[in-house]
Amino acid sequence: MNKTAAKKSIKTELPKKVRIIGGLWRSRLLSVLDLPGLRPSTDRIRETLFNWLGQDLSGLRCLDLFAGTGALGFEAASRNAETVVLLEKDKKAYVNLQANLKLLLSTPVSGVVEILHKDSLEFLKQQADLSSNLIFIDPPFQDFALLDHSIIEASRVCDDSAGGGIYVEFSASRRREEVEALIPQWNCGKYLELGAVKACLFRSRRD
Repeated sequence: MNKTAAKKSIKTELPKKVRIIGGLWRSRLLSVLDLPGLRPSTDRIRETLFNWLGQDLSGLRCLDLFAGTGALGFEAASRNAETVVLLEKDKKAYVNLQANLKLLLSTPVSGVVEILHKDSLEFLKQQADLSSNLIFIDPPFQDFALLDHSIIEASRVCDDSAGGGIYVEFSASRRREEVEALIPQWNCGKYLELGAVKACLFRSRRD
């Protein structure tokens, strides 16, 4: 095998499909576009997250910021979330989300799923205090400022008193303590580090 062929054989590529791992849409496939910054949450991470959250999200109002493939938001909808709003700024990714949802809805879920072509941070700033229960935050890893501002806004918007919380994926190059310090009134009670990814599920500190 020549060197060029060897390099191609070991190149790590994005999966062309990711599967929903639980709920009504279990094992259904989502198509993945090859776009800059698009990095679907892995099966391992999503399985861990929904073990933390529980398999039934009935009654929860969810926001999937920086939705990408929609893997997190569609997992929530598959598990009976009351509403799921997926936000995506990139036009190609937005169109792909719509196509994925259309295929998924051949098996209708109990909640409402909405996909918006909007800037996620600007949308979040317009939301009322305590108007969502579960917020997924997974922006492009290189944009630390976007991550930080989104987490701070989410702490105002999220009401996790009936379940949920603020879920954040971020680069392993960042210190966990830096991210936790952004919202001291919340606790990173669940934490995972896997390869290049760190993940926290924040829950509010209630008396």
